[in-house]
This record gives sequence, C-alpha cells and structure tokens, in this order.
Amino acid sequence: MIFIKFSPIIVMVTALLSGIDVKVAASYATIYGIIIAMLVEKRKFKDVTKVVYDGAGSVMEVYFILMFSYAMAEVFMATGVGASIIRISLQLGLSSKTVALVGFLVTCVLSVATGTSWGTFAACAPIFLWANHIVGGSVALTLASIVGGSCFGDNIGLISDTTIVSSGIQEVGIVDRIRHQGVWSVLCLILAAILIYVTAVGMQLPDNTISAAEAINQIPEEAWLTLEAERPSAVALLNQVKDGVPLYMAIPLVIVLVAAFKGLPTIVCLLIGMIGAFILGSVAKTIDFMTLSDLLYTGFSDAGNNSVSMMLWAVGFGAVMGMMNAFEPLSRFIMKISRNVKQLMFYNGILCIFGNVALADEMAQIVTIGPMLKSMTDENVEASEEDMYKLRLRNATLSDAMGVYSAQFVPWHCYVVYFLSIASSIYPLHTFTFGDIIKYNYMSIIAVVSILLLTLTGADKFIPLFGVPREPQVKLKGKKEIAVSE
Repeated sequence: MIFIKFSPIIVMVTALLSGIDVKVAASYATIYGIIIAMLVEKRKFKDVTKVVYDGAGSVMEVYFILMFSYAMAEVFMATGVGASIIRISLQLGLSSKTVALVGFLVTCVLSVATGTSWGTFAACAPIFLWANHIVGGSVALTLASIVGGSCFGDNIGLISDTTIVSSGIQEVGIVDRIRHQGVWSVLCLILAAILIYVTAVGMQLPDNTISAAEAINQIPEEAWLTLEAERPSAVALLNQVKDGVPLYMAIPLVIVLVAAFKGLPTIVCLLIGMIGAFILGSVAKTIDFMTLSDLLYTGFSDAGNNSVSMMLWAVGFGAVMGMMNAFEPLSRFIMKISRNVKQLMFYNGILCIFGNVALADEMAQIVTIGPMLKSMTDENVEASEEDMYKLRLRNATLSDAMGVYSAQFVPWHCYVVYFLSIASSIYPLHTFTFGDIIKYNYMSIIAVVSILLLTLTGADKFIPLFGVPREPQVKLKGKKEIAVSE
C-alpha cells in the first residue's frame, strides 16, 4: 500500500528523466494520482477531483502574479531597464582584475530585474567573456562569477518563476519570502564579491582595461547568430547597451525593490514597476502604448504557456498526494532521524538537493519535493500560526535556493548544460568544462553551505528576519522536549 500511494512520484520522476517537459510530467502524475486515490481511498471521481480543484484554487493569486511577472520582465527588457543597469555598472571600464567582479555584480542586479538566470547569462556572457579575453583575465573565474550572479535573481527576484512557484507551493507571500531571505542573500553576495576580487588579485593578472562598447564590438558574427537562435531578447538587450539608453531607465527597478521591502503586495509592486517603466520609457522613446499592449500580451501568453499551467498541475498533484497521506513513510523516516525542528528543516534542505541531483531540473525539483516539505512540516510540527508561517518561508527558500544554486554542483543538470553550451558557442576560444562552472562559483558554494549550516545550528537568528522559530517555541510532535544549545 505504501508503494502504491508513493507511485505517482515515481511516475513523475520517470517522465522527467525521460525528457518529458515538467508540465506534461506533472499532468501524467496528477491524473495517475487521481486514479490511485480513487482506488486506495475508495472515493468517487468527483470527490477526488474536487480536492484537485480546491488545491488549484487556493493559490489563485499566484497565477495572476506569474502573469504580471512575465509581463513586467518583457516591459523591463524592451524599455531599456536591463540595458541601463549594465551601462551604469560598466561606466568605469573593465580590467583583468575587475572583469569577473563587475560581471558578477551586473548579473546579480540584471537577474533580479528580469527574473531569469538563463536570459541574464545569455545577455552578459558575450560581453564579459570577450572583455575578459581582451584584458587577459581568468576565463574560469569570469564564467563562474557570471553564472553565480545570474542565479542570484532566480532565487530572490520578485518576478522569478522559481521564487513565485516555490512560494506558492508553500502558501507564503512572495514579498514575505524576499524579506525573509533578503539580508542573508545580500550577505552571500558581498562575501562572494570579496572572494572573487581577492582571487583575481591573487592571480597576478596584467593591468589591461577595456570599455563595454569595445567588448561588444569584439563579439564575432557566429556568436550573434547563436544568441539570436537561443535568446533573441539577449540580442536586443546587447544592442541597447551598445546604442545607449538613458541611465534613468534603471529607476523602475529601484522603485520595485523599495516597494517590495516596504511590504507592499506583490501585485502592487509589479504594477508600479510596469507603470514606471512605461512612463520613463515613453520619455526615452523606447516604448509607446501599442508596444506596451503587445508586451503585455506576450508576457501573459508566455506565463500561461509555461509557469501558470505548470503551477496548476503541480498544486493539483500536491493536493492528491496530501489526500492519500502519500508522504507519510518519508515523513516518518525524517522524523526518526530529526531530534528537533532545526534538524527537520536541515533535512528538508538535503532532500531538495537529492531531488535536484535526481531530476536535473530546478523547477522539477521544486514541484516534486515542495509538496513533501510542506506536508512533513505541517503534519509534524506543533507551532502557532505565525511560527508555522515562518517555517514555510524557510521551506520555500530552501526549495528555491537548493534548486537554483545546488544545480551548479551537478554536471548533468540542465542549468550546467545550458551555461556550457552558450559559453562554448559565443566564446569558442576556450574548451569549457564542468570545472569552469563550479571551481570559482563562490556565490553558489556560499549560498548552499551557509543556509544549511545556519539552519542546522540555529545561527540564522543572528541574521535579521532570517531566523526560524526553535524549541520550546516550536516542537516536533511525539518528541520529548530536547535541550538544545542556543
């Protein structure tokens, strides 16, 4: 019976490993799960599907957030918000000692603005890899730095699909999620930036400099063709950087970040960003009303074709599995080895890593493992509503962070495959390997190691807004109260 209840997970994993898209894999697993639930729970079809519909309806706000997020990303790219960020960052020029650091910082900010690690990497890799070539910097350090920076916004960006979906599965607010992990994420960024610069200085590289325009001019025609095929939006952004956009086009991103950290609702933050970009873009003559309408159409359509449909199936799948208590055996095992809530949350993070290694896709890990984390925490922890919400915030952060950052440790992960393929295409002078991705990827290493250790030791309490409740404030059900050092 245990195997039968857990078998929808096996269906999902098998489909994903066969190369089937996560949306279709989730639909297969959900439909199969409905059949299993009818047999095991002896429930009628309409009763089981009602559970699915109720689950999907419980996160209705997330679907609208996803649509507006995709739309804002389109508007930001088209109006020049992304290009202005790059131009501001490159005002001082690049040297062999700073090219990796500047590349890291630019990709961090741009990934927050656009919500996509892949798009950010495609737009920035040509600039910084060729700039690195001209000034005589370290290819491995520069590549790893822009990979780590590109993933930064994927983990904390207001419009990142992984941020939105992981938060939706745990039923927490996206702005609350960002506030919860914001200080920790920035501290990881600062430490990674310091290590990148120290590493570059320690390599005793030559003191050559170059401007961004010179770097773009050095990109060969073959690289432009590759980008046009893989990421057309990256080509448009590079042309904006080359031709120039007003620096004030970066203001909409600042407004959105301020609104988010002020605690305004996510939808309001997104609307403010789009309106600000439209107004300033109109002044800069990078957009008009009809173009805005086309961008909204594209954003809404892309969201529906991708994240919204995937989220519907993922939440439905989680509802069916919850109805059958399918995660109970796994929950019992983790409860057996967990002595307190901190250890439970730590093992939740480890489970996310295992899921990422097995599925080789961060979104597949989020939609597969995410419902398990929520179920295990909700069913096994005694806590007030406020404290339980904080634990769900940590689960959402773990699910997303491990999905995005631990991907860099897995040679066969779709992230690594994508980054290596783009890098090899646009900079054929170097034979890129997995080692180039991870050797100096300080951002990913620091993020994965720190969140696990901070969670396990309780040291997260020293980071503002990042601490999670501990015993005796919360406790595991059925466990005797265990004294833990604070």
